[in-house]
Amino acid sequence: MSTAPVRLWLVDAARRIEAALGPSRVERLALPPPVAHPGKEGEFCAVQLDDGSVGLSFTLLDGTLRALHARPSPAGRSASELVAGYAAGDAAARALGLATINALTRRLYDRAGFEPDGSVGSFGSLALAHGDRLGMVGHFTPLIREALALGIPVVVLELKAELVREEPGLAVTLDPGRLAGCNKIVSTSTLLLNDTFEQVASYWRHADAVAIVGPSAGCPPDALFAAGVSAVGAAWVSDAESFLARVDAGEKWGGAAHKVTVTPQRYPGFDRLLGAAR
Repeated sequence: MSTAPVRLWLVDAARRIEAALGPSRVERLALPPPVAHPGKEGEFCAVQLDDGSVGLSFTLLDGTLRALHARPSPAGRSASELVAGYAAGDAAARALGLATINALTRRLYDRAGFEPDGSVGSFGSLALAHGDRLGMVGHFTPLIREALALGIPVVVLELKAELVREEPGLAVTLDPGRLAGCNKIVSTSTLLLNDTFEQVASYWRHADAVAIVGPSAGCPPDALFAAGVSAVGAAWVSDAESFLARVDAGEKWGGAAHKVTVTPQRYPGFDRLLGAAR
């Protein structure tokens, strides 16, 4: 595995998918409405390729959603154009690029006949037990409650100073170094968009289990596994037409998508998938 930053590895992986399976074009971009307080499902855009594959990306960083609404539709553009924006573009271009990489990944999975495990939750993969110390990158409220009920102390890494606090069993901090004292860690997939993956990953190298979760994490996980991640949780679109309509409306996705988990034990590897898909 290359030591290149994860972002560059993913751009190269997208290039290799197109080299193996042929070039793709963007068929459609679905954007949730630009409302002030969207529900969880209203936080993600979706790119659909001309073969029907769909990929998602988070849109609430740095005015991304507003910027995407202000831009012309990318429909008809080559997938490789959008992927290039993930490597070197602004926040909106990075979101489009990651969604496109995720759509290309779904294309690869389908062609290779690979479907991730939908029966094991990515939180469950952490197997929380007495004596653990749980670190979080992002706020996972149900998991905080579960950990505190088990007597497990929780450290939450935040970007907003106004959310910093210390209370019995729970620390909300701006200091990523405090993750180093945690043996189990769960993170949002926002790390893949805001240039913090390598920095944060340096603090979990001695952890027993690390889960990255979120619809933005539908990319090939090889580079994540190489950096110490033990489970990747993402979204699997099962009814593209219904799903894209729901994204456009900012509605819950319902049965149009479900959660899946990829682990090193069940993942064939990127090179093997490419070989099976040709």
